[in-house]
Amino acid sequence: MKKGLGRKSFLALTLACTMLATACGKSESGNATAAAGGDAIKVGILHSLSGTMAISEDTVKNSTQLAIDEINAAGGVLGKQIAAVTEDGASDPAIFAQKANKLVSDDGVATVFGGWTSASRKAMLPVFEKTGNLLWYPVQFEGNECSPNIMYSGAQPNQQTLPAYDWAKEKGYKNFFLVGSDYVYPRTANLIVKKHLEKDGLKLAGEEYQPLGGTEFSGVIGKIKAARPDIIFNTLNGDSNVAFFKQMAAAGLTPKVIPVMSFSIGEQEAQAMGPALVEGSYAAWNYFQTLDGDANAKFIKAYKAKFGEDKVLTDPMVHGYVDVYVWKAAVEKAGSTDPAKVRAAAVMLDAVDTPLGKVNFVKNNSLVQTAYIGEADPKGQFKILWTSKGAIQPEPYDPLAFPGKTCSIG
Repeated sequence: MKKGLGRKSFLALTLACTMLATACGKSESGNATAAAGGDAIKVGILHSLSGTMAISEDTVKNSTQLAIDEINAAGGVLGKQIAAVTEDGASDPAIFAQKANKLVSDDGVATVFGGWTSASRKAMLPVFEKTGNLLWYPVQFEGNECSPNIMYSGAQPNQQTLPAYDWAKEKGYKNFFLVGSDYVYPRTANLIVKKHLEKDGLKLAGEEYQPLGGTEFSGVIGKIKAARPDIIFNTLNGDSNVAFFKQMAAAGLTPKVIPVMSFSIGEQEAQAMGPALVEGSYAAWNYFQTLDGDANAKFIKAYKAKFGEDKVLTDPMVHGYVDVYVWKAAVEKAGSTDPAKVRAAAVMLDAVDTPLGKVNFVKNNSLVQTAYIGEADPKGQFKILWTSKGAIQPEPYDPLAFPGKTCSIG
């Protein structure tokens, strides 16, 4: 057995931290930083707290801070407290790059947790490669990237997009309409889907994109009506989802009329949009709040105790939370906060039980994890309809879309 954060020790630590965090859970990050004093390990939290992506990213910031508060309550890392420096990426890739540089070069953080859109990640990547620092990226993405300076805990295409495609194919759907925001993740994910449609002899009913944050879908809906697809694959992000589902409903095209499979709508987005809008639609993730398990129940209890009983939990929130714990375990295994040593240690840790289930990073800096398909219910939660046979090894490059490309990190 490799040394690292074992299953029992992780659960015990989480329980102890949760009990302590609940007792003092109302403290804010500023208080944690003040309590840490000068002898602290600074880390960055970088998410969109304003703009079109705030609907999704603000709560990932919260779950990341929850993990930090729990770890601090349990004694910190290497005997030191963690001091979070939080910045707003403002839903703008250029600002993400600026703030990432500030965190690393000016604030001197040991690592950064954050990002949602692939555009934000790609804007930040040169900063981390130039400085040698390490970004923990908690959101599903399009693959086709492999950097020693990013830990990709969100799903690779073979852990979300392709399981959803295979599930839809098994259900008998043969005519797919692709709708997405106009940036790298939707376009690349849809390229992969189109390659598989072609291989399987299925039909592409249409493919449409709107600017990130766009709210005018009348033209798209007209094309959907004309194409009469069996299912819509939805890679819209942020507030655009609200406009799309509202305008689809106004046109009489609810998810019960034309099934919709979404890749960026979770419990938080469903609540913000109004559960009635998305009821009956599908989503593909590696986590739903409805998952069984003690680790998930403890996480939900701790989050609600800190942020409110009416709050809901989502896949990126859990990945943001787990990333902090894996970073802590890797720091302690390495005996250092040096990013290169932490990265090397992180991919050698044992698989651990988390709210996601049993997960671990492997040498391509990506997470081994299970895939789920859920159906939105009237309360904005998701009934799990399908679970992959086991945890799925991450493959950054789809063989059909990117033949011959592999990920190798020394």
